[in-house]
Amino acid sequence: MPYPTDRPATWFVTGTSRGLGLELVTRLLQRGDNVAATTRSVDRLLAAIGSDLDTSRLLPLPLDLGDEQAVAAAVERTIDCFGSLDAVVNNAGYGFLAAVEESSDSDVRAMFDVQIFGVWNVLRAVLPILRKQAGGHIVNVSSVLGLTAVPGWGLYCAGKFALEGLTEALAGEVAAFGIDVTIVEPGYFRTSFLTQDSLALPGGTVDAYPELREMVRNHLELQGSQLGNPAKGAEQIISRVSTGTGSPLRLLLGSDAHAYATAKVAALQENLDQTRESAPVTDFPAG
Repeated sequence: MPYPTDRPATWFVTGTSRGLGLELVTRLLQRGDNVAATTRSVDRLLAAIGSDLDTSRLLPLPLDLGDEQAVAAAVERTIDCFGSLDAVVNNAGYGFLAAVEESSDSDVRAMFDVQIFGVWNVLRAVLPILRKQAGGHIVNVSSVLGLTAVPGWGLYCAGKFALEGLTEALAGEVAAFGIDVTIVEPGYFRTSFLTQDSLALPGGTVDAYPELREMVRNHLELQGSQLGNPAKGAEQIISRVSTGTGSPLRLLLGSDAHAYATAKVAALQENLDQTRESAPVTDFPAG
């Protein structure tokens, strides 16, 4: 099913009260599309949108993505309200900057509740609908740190790496049903992602990692000077969904993201070259 041109498209977007999600909702409403916007704080979402924008096509939904039944009910409300579902954007997430050793059990579970289990709840709710109508588009917002890992971002990278694997498999599973899938991989965008209100930090730190404390300070100081423009990022996502079939699986956003990804590919190729002769050693003899 191609992106509709004879009616407003209906989008289901998670994590919409700030950052890229908020920009996406704003531009979709400006286009005249229908938007079911999930958030933990509807008041914060509505305050961020303001009074100048027509919100008659907005369905704000308070939602804990970790609650499978609540997610299913939110999707059902979307269909009841708009009568259709064309695009699903799993955008909810947050940053966490700490050493692996400093990441507590509760930190790890909280991250995966949002990055993986919450996404999986949404997918279980929307896939039967998209399969039945033989079309739709799923966008999972990852990060360039879903392709490459750097010290201090171990937990965040773990969640995004898992999301990348899930999404690659999903794309292969649903292609025959006419469902498009995109992984969005932003670099640093000028949102509130690196503010003290958004960037999660460990409850306790270890003296052995002074370089990570310096990294935290540097990241907080980076706020306001990131390369990425969230408005342009939202526009690229909308363009990708509108284009539909035939576009690459991955949508890299930002020159910094492209540079990080390119370096990872080069390092991986070097690793493959170094193990070309040793890899077959563990095979059974042919024949």
